[in-house]
Amino acid sequence: MDGATLAALGDALRGPVIGPQDAGYDEARAIYNAMIDRRPAAFARCVDATDVMRTVAFARERGLDLAVRGGGHSGPGLCLADGALTLDLSLMRWVRVDPVTRTARAGGGSVLGDLDHAAHGFGLGIPSGINSTTGVGGLTLGGGHGYLTRKYGLTSDNLLGADVVLADGTFVTTSEDERPELFWALRGGGGNFGVVTSFTYRLHPVDTVGVGVSLWPVERTPEVLGWYRDFLPRAAMDVYGFFALLTVPPGPPFPEEIHGRRMCGVLWCWTGDPDRTDKVLTVVDEPAPPAFHFATPMPYPALQSMYDDLYPKGYQWYWRGDFFDRIDDGAIDVHLRYGQSLPTPLSTMHLYPVDGAAHQVGRDDTAWDYRDAVWSGVIAGVDPDPARADAVREWSGDYWRALHPYSMGGAYVNFIGEGEGQDRVRSTYRGHYDRLAQVKRAYDPDNVFRHNQNVEPAPP
Repeated sequence: MDGATLAALGDALRGPVIGPQDAGYDEARAIYNAMIDRRPAAFARCVDATDVMRTVAFARERGLDLAVRGGGHSGPGLCLADGALTLDLSLMRWVRVDPVTRTARAGGGSVLGDLDHAAHGFGLGIPSGINSTTGVGGLTLGGGHGYLTRKYGLTSDNLLGADVVLADGTFVTTSEDERPELFWALRGGGGNFGVVTSFTYRLHPVDTVGVGVSLWPVERTPEVLGWYRDFLPRAAMDVYGFFALLTVPPGPPFPEEIHGRRMCGVLWCWTGDPDRTDKVLTVVDEPAPPAFHFATPMPYPALQSMYDDLYPKGYQWYWRGDFFDRIDDGAIDVHLRYGQSLPTPLSTMHLYPVDGAAHQVGRDDTAWDYRDAVWSGVIAGVDPDPARADAVREWSGDYWRALHPYSMGGAYVNFIGEGEGQDRVRSTYRGHYDRLAQVKRAYDPDNVFRHNQNVEPAPP
């Protein structure tokens, strides 16, 4: 994009346009994962739907490659592309809550902390990840799961409607009653079908929750994970716990004697009476008394932001994921082996439950095709030092290749790593891929929105 083209785009928008010559360019291209180092042609920082419509139309008219950035948490950095125009929604951060209808509207650039904060004032919330800096857009469009999933389903299960700018630059609204096929595709199909400028959600009662952290030496992984795989699916839907392999970070609430130790554990969220948290979590003694156990009532937004300081923007990340409907003994052996060889203090593996209420939605009701999955797993190699990038990438890849034979074959779309290929996208959507390709042909036949885990338009 030459200077005249940048100036023309700037004249068309209310929001700023940032090019390589501008002082804020390097800041604009810095995303959550510092392993991604790409140089877009420019950033169009949209402030409203009109800016979005004009940016899409501008890119189409001039044949410019287009990428879309919401919260900037894409692990493979799909919100940036070398030489492309990045449509940046980060200035469109707003949330409006209606406590009477228990609904909320959120701007396309909002992050989970915005939604959590606004809804919490009314004693309401929504299933949405475990990190408050994650963008609502990528999370929702990919399906979205979090601490409230067993109780209230996926984030996308609670989507009631959306405002969308299509590939031709036009603005539409969609819901179950209006453009229902587009609405079906948005609930799990990723950013393939347009730029969502606002989301409307169903909210649920949630205020103070019971939070627990239970840790055992990593050598106890076979006993603990063997117990967890049997206990969790049978537990009441008010009980949520994700299994983790981790290195204990220094500082409270962890005692000094376990700082830096590799451990396995379960991180709990109890949505029943918070005063009963301690009693409910006595189950942690069943596999073996934990080396560390902590439980306390906590406001839901505090739980959502509990790991923000541990994993700030700007670290090296490489992750791979898969869905699981069971945890075989062979898989436990793999987890033990790679848990004992965590390459850096921040590298980890999580198994997030996606059963309970998420299983009560029909398989064909949304684009999310793994209603039979019980866990969504992610292996994340993490370190602040760029010199460790190859090490965390190698560990994550080797771990995934060893574990993948025990999986269901596909992954949560937001856990697909960089360069995994089209077959992995197809395995994520299974029998829904062809239907998604038909929706893609209807709404984006030229594949304008292709910088994502891409669903290619079906042939005419």
